[in-house]
Amino acid sequence: MKKLLLLAVSISILACKNEPKIGYAVISGKITNKAVGDVTINSFDRSYKENLEIASDGTFNDTIVPNTNAYVLYDGKNPVFLHLEPGYNLNISYDAQDFTNSLKIEGSGSEVNNYLIAKRKNEQTLMGNNAELYTLDEEAFKKKFQDIKASNEKLLNDFKGISSDFIDKEKRNLHYFYLARINEYEMAHRYFTKDQTFKVSEGFLKDFDGFDYNNEADFNFSNNYKELVTNHYVKQANERATTESIERDLAFVKTVQEVQSATIKNTLLFEFANQNMGYSKDVDTFYNAYMEQSTDEKNNTLITEKYNKLTALAVGKPSPKFVDYENYKGGTTSLDDLKGKYVYIDVWATWCGPCKREIPFLKEVEKKFHGKNIEFVSVSIDRLTDHDKWKAMVQEKELGGMQLFADNDWNSKFVQDYQIQGIPRFILIDDQGNIVDANAPRPSNPELETLLNSKSI
Repeated sequence: MKKLLLLAVSISILACKNEPKIGYAVISGKITNKAVGDVTINSFDRSYKENLEIASDGTFNDTIVPNTNAYVLYDGKNPVFLHLEPGYNLNISYDAQDFTNSLKIEGSGSEVNNYLIAKRKNEQTLMGNNAELYTLDEEAFKKKFQDIKASNEKLLNDFKGISSDFIDKEKRNLHYFYLARINEYEMAHRYFTKDQTFKVSEGFLKDFDGFDYNNEADFNFSNNYKELVTNHYVKQANERATTESIERDLAFVKTVQEVQSATIKNTLLFEFANQNMGYSKDVDTFYNAYMEQSTDEKNNTLITEKYNKLTALAVGKPSPKFVDYENYKGGTTSLDDLKGKYVYIDVWATWCGPCKREIPFLKEVEKKFHGKNIEFVSVSIDRLTDHDKWKAMVQEKELGGMQLFADNDWNSKFVQDYQIQGIPRFILIDDQGNIVDANAPRPSNPELETLLNSKSI
């Protein structure tokens, strides 16, 4: 009997050990005083995006199978940065009108996420204003981020309930954050001091001596490490493009083929292709080069879908259309209403700095082509919650041309059909509604006037 009892216990233990691990994370909660608009949850690497269903009382509940750790829940105004792992069950609540003071995360996995919230607040407090930060001299700048690193390490050590595995990875991540900031110092210092001749002194980047760009575990965990690796290969690709006189996108593919880790190589290829293929001067050649190097079937399927959509944007193809976009001057406007004229479209938003820097140049081009057979159309992809900001900026900056407001911001069909991943984006369409250039030169680029003049507009 005793032997049978022991056998039963052994079987019970084995059965427990063989239970399948939970492969998903649950997020639930409540958002009060939320403005009109969608609530989304996206992964940092853009591999996952979903609109959350929010009940009339502000509650939500969703299940996610994490294929990465870093996510952001966004209600159009407030971002909640999340670390998700299988088995997490998080309850998130806040008042959208008092986000900073009301945000609360509870449940399994909350310790890590509350640490990350505290870390972000700590960094914001210690870093202060970017203009002041990046105009510091080299020694003071390094000291500032060494202090931030030490402060974050103390914060991490003081938090209870966090696994030793996460602590080990996060300590490396904190070091990568420090490295990423000193790596960007030269460019940022030039920008804020307006001294384009500035170069960091010899030895400023000595912390990179012996740096390992092939650490797959850290690449999967740390966005700071991923940033360093990406920037490293982008820099090498830019140098190769110059020395070999080839296009930058092809240079990137050639450079990344030397990466040892298949995971790192495939991710770098996918993220670069996903963001840049639409800007390629030779989409066919770039796509074929990508497919020769990438071994990730899921990524290849996504890039092939993107490629097929981009081929529909070739010169001479009918342009995707927008329908009944709100016109600042009243009523609505569709692309078909403009047939018979060339149309130069500026896709922008009020929050986009590079977009706003193009405004003076756009006004000059509009002035030079005034009275010609061309319509200058600016399409705002601001969220509905920023509709009043759009109207105010059009008035304040005395924006010319035709000012339109897209029907669903980034998710507008016109934006999706043109595969727009970043703004500003400029498009030129001929008087028959066909594409002249799906990625036309910016107003600040002299090539734009050359292009317009070549069409005898």
